[in-house]
Amino acid sequence: MKAQHISNNTDKNPFPLTGLSTDEVKLARIEHGSNHQPKKAVNPNWLILQEIVTEPMFLLLVTAAGVYFVLQESSEGFFMIGAILVISAISWYQSSRAQKALDALNVYTQVCVKVIRNNELVEILRESVVVDDLVVISEGDLVPVDGQIVIANDFTVNESILTGEAYAVDKHAGEETDENRLYHGTLALSGQAVVRATAVGEQTRIHQIGRAIDDLGQEKSLLQQQIDQFVKRMAFIGITIFLLILGVEYFRTHHFLDSLLEGLTIAMSVLPEEIPVAFTVFLALGAYRLARRDIIIKRANTTELLGSIDVLCLDKTGTITENRMELKQLYVYADRELLDPMHAHSTAARELIATAMWASETAPFDPMEQALHTAYAQSAGTDLRTAYYMVDEYPLSGRPPMMTHIFGNDAGHRIIATKGAPEAILAHSRLSEAEKQEVEKIVATLSEQGIRVLGVGFVADPPAVLPEKQQDLDFTFLGLVAFFDPPKPAIKASFGRLYQAGIRLKMITGDSVPTALAIARQSGFRFSHPPLSGQDIKTMDEEQFKQAVVERELFCRISPEQKLEIIQALKDKGLKVGMTGDGVNDGLALKAAHIGIAMGKRGTEIARRAASLILVDGNIDSIAEAVAAGRRIYANLKKAIQYIISIHIPIILAVAVPTLLGWRYSAIFSPIHVIFLELIMGPTCSIVYENEPMEADTMDRPPRPLGQTFFGSRELLTSIMQGLAITAGVLGVYFYALQADLSETQTRSMVFLALLTANIFLTLVNRSFYHSIFTTLGYHNRLMVVALLVTIFLTVFIYSFPPIAAFFGVALLAPGLMALAIGAGVISTLWYEGVKAWGRYI
Repeated sequence: MKAQHISNNTDKNPFPLTGLSTDEVKLARIEHGSNHQPKKAVNPNWLILQEIVTEPMFLLLVTAAGVYFVLQESSEGFFMIGAILVISAISWYQSSRAQKALDALNVYTQVCVKVIRNNELVEILRESVVVDDLVVISEGDLVPVDGQIVIANDFTVNESILTGEAYAVDKHAGEETDENRLYHGTLALSGQAVVRATAVGEQTRIHQIGRAIDDLGQEKSLLQQQIDQFVKRMAFIGITIFLLILGVEYFRTHHFLDSLLEGLTIAMSVLPEEIPVAFTVFLALGAYRLARRDIIIKRANTTELLGSIDVLCLDKTGTITENRMELKQLYVYADRELLDPMHAHSTAARELIATAMWASETAPFDPMEQALHTAYAQSAGTDLRTAYYMVDEYPLSGRPPMMTHIFGNDAGHRIIATKGAPEAILAHSRLSEAEKQEVEKIVATLSEQGIRVLGVGFVADPPAVLPEKQQDLDFTFLGLVAFFDPPKPAIKASFGRLYQAGIRLKMITGDSVPTALAIARQSGFRFSHPPLSGQDIKTMDEEQFKQAVVERELFCRISPEQKLEIIQALKDKGLKVGMTGDGVNDGLALKAAHIGIAMGKRGTEIARRAASLILVDGNIDSIAEAVAAGRRIYANLKKAIQYIISIHIPIILAVAVPTLLGWRYSAIFSPIHVIFLELIMGPTCSIVYENEPMEADTMDRPPRPLGQTFFGSRELLTSIMQGLAITAGVLGVYFYALQADLSETQTRSMVFLALLTANIFLTLVNRSFYHSIFTTLGYHNRLMVVALLVTIFLTVFIYSFPPIAAFFGVALLAPGLMALAIGAGVISTLWYEGVKAWGRYI
């Protein structure tokens, strides 16, 4: 084993180890490589290309181009090739934009670890760890390397990824045996350790036995499944109508290739290939935008769930409070005195602080223990920490919990110090019942102020042989140390935003009832029922428990197992549940919730891995921001999908009805017209609508019901009615032209212009299904303006430039006919403004 350098503890390094130097790191990387996990190389551009060339629309375009060339209509054939290139370019842009957004998320979700280098404790990327690095592993971390334990404090791990058995395994520093070896991928359950890396990357045991640590995949969400089913149904309908039109037209004309073109036209108009593209782009870009605000979406489909949270379960520490434990007060039992730690000058007060410090970890990572070490350094006349070493320990255990440390020095003197829940320390102390009641009153007074209280004791006469359980030691009660973890400054405003959005909040904590009530009142947390304690839950049957969980807002003295039960009960009641947490014991609850939210950089790695969303800054206001973003994305995606469905209906019927009814100009549209419309519709739905701002009242609306989708009866009815109205306008113009005995070119010109006009106004009308078009015109969306101006420009260009007009089979119309076509397009869409006005009125 390589010898470890010994150093004095410093502010930048609390451990007596110097670690590798910069030069040693470089040599180790050259000799052994870095901690990279090998991944199968995939070229994203090749994947996008494969996706494009296998799309049904691409195959239809290629077929149509081939038919045109066979018919020796080379202009149309080359146009179709150009359309293939343009549509492929748009698809490439949309897919690559979404992929870049997802790739960018990997930067935000990279895992960092703490290592000791150059006598400093530094944070680096997991991939940068090299052999012989000293890695600091704390409770909740996934071990990033194989290694040998150098220092261990109350350290246990779960090695189920290797052994299949999920129980805590004690680990100690010492000679190289299984008891002091750690393996990549195992989980730290408690305590802290410093590990010397012996294998990284491909050399680790987990890699050699071929087991994967990261998730292999994820199931498609309900919305993804419904979109897939809808597209499949439309594809089936498209094939059916294609065969019907092909048969009818061939029976009528006996021209197979012309009939095939007519069938391809209807097939192109039926396929809603924009919907899956829009879904992917919206969610990927939404996740990327949130990541730039330090809100990390680990799975893109989490974005679609954000807007539907009914209930948000909040872990108190680190979510509602700052997780910044300040030693606020001391109760010195010998003096029967409650005092400020800054005035702890008496011998008894200094002894209380020192004993609490000895009962803490030597290299603390818990905020309370860090505060105790700081207080000891300030109050102790002589710092004895370097003169004593830990001989043995009893880890945190029991209900309520306590922990005990045994320290010794070279002279053989021993210190046995304990701290824990006041009830636990008092229960195992020498105090009489009357004296215990006196202390309990002090505990209650402090707890009512939202202060967290720990009892402290020591063993005056250490026994020669330690008992099996710490509770069997003979403790002398010294007093209480009280910590205040203040609510976050903006917590009231954050709660207000969440309440305004119709989200019910529930506080779940392991603290006592008085402490939880105090923090709830200080933070603006609303509750109308008495708190429910973990002990109360044990006495309830299943139905009583589920009813209480729905009704109550405050849950105190809750165990990790009960936290999971609360989440599951809320889900069983049909509620969409979000859960915040940062500790190793929060992992199961975070995983069980519909949306698990890991809080801040202080959170454990297991919490971050179990969660579907990470708030880097740990700010609860980011939850409201994420909910708002989720609702905006869902609303905009809904607008885009309803737009797609609505505009496809008149295209389909304008092609199918004349053919099936045998009207005079049955082939009014060709693939050229449909593709031109697709070139307009594609960017509109997946790029323009994605950029729409959030509507002003979005966060005033209640969460959408569980299971509600874009394809509900109300949404489909709206889209169908809009589509049929446009169809009526377009076919009304068609019928008028036939009755006026206009030429085929004039008829097509009027119908095409009416459809293009309807598309423009449908885009504007569907910017909101509640607010009027005059309100939405004030929305800031440059892409919307650009898309509409480009559409208008191309329309004018097609009708005004004779060669292009001839290619499309249209001509410049007389003012009266032009006004009629445009008017039909406007009226067939603006009628829905009346429906919106009625909705606002009632």
